[in-house]
Amino acid sequence: MELRENSRRIAEYKRRAGELVERMTLEEKIFQLLHDAPAIPRLGVPAYNWWNEALHGVARAGTATVFPQAIGLAAAFDEDLMEMVGGAVSTEARAKFNAQQAYGDRDIYKGLTVWSPNVNIFRDPRWGRGHETYGEDPWLTARLGVRYVRGLQGTDPDHLKTAACAKHFAVHSGPEGLRHEFDARVSRQDLFETYLPAFEALVREAGVEAVMGAYNRVNGEPCCASPTLLGDILRDRWGFDGHVVSDCWAIRDIHEGHGVAGSAEQSAALALKNGCDLNCGSAFGHLLQAVADGLVTEEQVDRACRRLFTTRMKLGLFDPPETVAYSAIPYEAVDSPAMRELALDAARRTLVLLKNDGGLLPLDRNGLGTVGVVGPNADSRRALTGNYAGTASRYVTVLEGIQDYLGGGVRVLYSQGCHLYKESVEGLARPGDRLSEVKAVCAASDVVIVCLGLDGDLEGEQGDAGNSYAAGDKPDLSLPGLQEEVLRTCVASGKPVVAVLLSGSALAVDWAAEHVPAILQCWYPGEQGGTAIAQVLFGEYAPEGKLPVTFYRGDHALPPFTDYAMAGRTYRYMEGPALYPFGYGLSYTAFAVTEAALSGDEVTAAGLTVRCRVTNRGGRAARATVQVYVKADRPGTPNAQLKGLKKLFLTPGETAWTEISLPVAAFSLCDESGARTVEPGRYGVYVGQSQPDERSRELLGDAPVRLEAVCRERLEI
Repeated sequence: MELRENSRRIAEYKRRAGELVERMTLEEKIFQLLHDAPAIPRLGVPAYNWWNEALHGVARAGTATVFPQAIGLAAAFDEDLMEMVGGAVSTEARAKFNAQQAYGDRDIYKGLTVWSPNVNIFRDPRWGRGHETYGEDPWLTARLGVRYVRGLQGTDPDHLKTAACAKHFAVHSGPEGLRHEFDARVSRQDLFETYLPAFEALVREAGVEAVMGAYNRVNGEPCCASPTLLGDILRDRWGFDGHVVSDCWAIRDIHEGHGVAGSAEQSAALALKNGCDLNCGSAFGHLLQAVADGLVTEEQVDRACRRLFTTRMKLGLFDPPETVAYSAIPYEAVDSPAMRELALDAARRTLVLLKNDGGLLPLDRNGLGTVGVVGPNADSRRALTGNYAGTASRYVTVLEGIQDYLGGGVRVLYSQGCHLYKESVEGLARPGDRLSEVKAVCAASDVVIVCLGLDGDLEGEQGDAGNSYAAGDKPDLSLPGLQEEVLRTCVASGKPVVAVLLSGSALAVDWAAEHVPAILQCWYPGEQGGTAIAQVLFGEYAPEGKLPVTFYRGDHALPPFTDYAMAGRTYRYMEGPALYPFGYGLSYTAFAVTEAALSGDEVTAAGLTVRCRVTNRGGRAARATVQVYVKADRPGTPNAQLKGLKKLFLTPGETAWTEISLPVAAFSLCDESGARTVEPGRYGVYVGQSQPDERSRELLGDAPVRLEAVCRERLEI
């Protein structure tokens, strides 16, 4: 009944959109296909700017809650949290929109069409925009992306809360400096096994309203004008019924960068004909001439225009406000105490404890007289936010969080230590101009907390990051500048050292892994990051995060950055041990996963269910993360892949049973043609707290339980 009602509503939106478009002139219709769509006063159509961002909060439009960056949210390994954050972001988006509309403000970043989430696969740790994603795994990316979209789009039966957008479609993950002319060559096997599953899930499961085409080409076709991606796959195979938007000024790249078309008119016509409906940029302004030249038809313009006005109808933008439930959300919902508390809770859940020799953490505040806080990210707001962020009313840096937590009872000494990437802090000073201060702080402290890593100026989008190295990409995986020298100086002091890493990507911290007793990976933790980090360092909250990316031992073993083949990339295809593996993360307590069993021993179209017992054997309450991996036991197949997940909060000594569903697709792989099947043979199912690789076993001192199932006949998905 609900599905039928929804279909009727959508049909009504389409009817109304079609009737409105029929009353427009060709020129009016064409200018509605630009991201900054002008008003049509004679038809009662207000101006609307389609460009808004909501990657981890409402971005670039003033005050809004800044949640942890996407890669950090992914580290929580928590689908429910993703939907909660998505719902909070869309609440603030509606509250701000309602206020802006009341004062006639229809500027950029103030609409309800939010160009998030980014579900590209973080296949290479050098990519600057990887921190916008949910990591390197297609299954995890799909699950988190689906729930974030549901949070953004809401549950109202009549209207979308906001319109989410899956980007960047597709096969897009650097290099940033080449993106306007780059051709990503990829096999159909890698395309359908790695690069497309998250997009498919967002379309088919979450009903994402928009899809954004990428800048690059894929196998020779510009993504924003690709008959394969936009026609054959997105609309024909997946049944996508929303609108497609170009990345910003990507249509211009079709002739200027890719050389596929010979003029702006040809590029605009090629994109429109192949299914791009909305142009972020100005190239579609050339469609008037393209129609006159016979390069594109008015009906093709109409088709795109109808799709765009259908989205606006779904958002309730042509309905009386009193009939749209979300129009009642007040401005006071923005930056509320509840929002700040959610940002804090999310930040705590994202932190990943990589090392804790001798149980150095959590620190006992009662046994400390002086704490040293050192490093370029210790008092950096930029290291809290990542990119595509809003403006918080208050930011809590790591230094401030520790100072606030300890109060006046413990002295906190601080040194910046070094510039984030330059050799000196002061321009006229000699290299290492803060090292003597670091030594003084260490000498006077009982424990030293060293805050290192990157920020959004060193890794990010081309033209957005201030990075002079590689257009937003990282040149390598090392700590930049003098950061490792500062770390070595602290360790040489003989005082206990905790390394706090703030970055949006993997760093090759091999020396730290060998010489520093405790390492906490904190990503870009958002406005409340310093409070969250302090609470975890001092034991008020137990770390629960898991790595959504592999931490490599340097970049020397990585394939070339421009090679989009998955061989040798990510935990699914790499050979040899990682420094810190995907799915890994320690806790302050000890969990045991026991009595695991499958609902059957045969893989059928109905799939299987894993049931297991989880016990908190330690002395602290914490969340356990049960992970299920599947491995086809035959040559030439990927390593064990994450296919199931469950979070459980357990008090000391508490035991709980849990079930995790494995649909038949969890056992499937793609062949060289891209067809997804489950082939006959044996399958290993691993249930535990990590993937079943040797390095995870070494680090955790524990191994997942192996179960087995068999497939007796080929199953097509």
